[in-house]
Amino acid sequence: MSSSPSAPASAPCVAPHPTLKRYYAAPESKRAFLREIFDDTAPEYDRIEKWLGLGSGSWYRREALLRAGLAQGMRVLDVAVGTGLVAREEVRIVGSEKLVLGVDPSIGMLSRAVESLKIPAVLGVGEQLPVRDAAVDFVSMGYALRHLGSLSAAFDEYFRVLKPGGRLCILAITRPARALPRMVVRGYMRWMVPWLTRLSGTSAASKKLWQYYWDTIDACVPPERVMEALRAAGFTDVAQNTELGIFTEYTATRPGEKGIDSSAGVS
Repeated sequence: MSSSPSAPASAPCVAPHPTLKRYYAAPESKRAFLREIFDDTAPEYDRIEKWLGLGSGSWYRREALLRAGLAQGMRVLDVAVGTGLVAREEVRIVGSEKLVLGVDPSIGMLSRAVESLKIPAVLGVGEQLPVRDAAVDFVSMGYALRHLGSLSAAFDEYFRVLKPGGRLCILAITRPARALPRMVVRGYMRWMVPWLTRLSGTSAASKKLWQYYWDTIDACVPPERVMEALRAAGFTDVAQNTELGIFTEYTATRPGEKGIDSSAGVS
């Protein structure tokens, strides 16, 4: 019997974007900055996200997961689960809260996900997942690609925890290619959404978070680099689908035949 394929040797670190010194001084400070701002904004996050998605968020997330191959009974790891917006749709598709495990570095975000969904969850980051090898059928990440410190390290981890034949789906917001749409999206995300947050009485931290969101989108590496990093981690069937010129789905497969189902678990 042939053994399951293993990931290739780790590729050089591919950061999703350069250091944004307006928010943190050096790459090693990024994780602490993000943990603090997500803890501070967790109570307001879902309400503001609805403005950002113009009410289409839950429908789009569900359709993207189905396009990526998520199906009933699959065991799922949702990386950067946040308040559970992607995990909520995953529970509806797979049929049980017990089949979806959430991982997030922010205790504020993680607490809200567990409170609303009753899913198992654990503190952790994408580059060092506290999950056993070949434990899940499907790995997802919703709009947090830009918050990673290293795409290559995270993709190696996603490969490791997936079973052979398992599927990966990363949702991302990408900068529109054309100047006019880019200007419109920039104005909405960089100025309109933060202005609405303050008008509605939300915190200064929420305004800062959504300004940071656009700045990371604007500075993020192009989709071609993301797909190159996925292939370098050993994934096959790497593909990109973009809706409305901004909502991007990266999908990929860990090669190999599907084996016998086993329970996911924290390592």
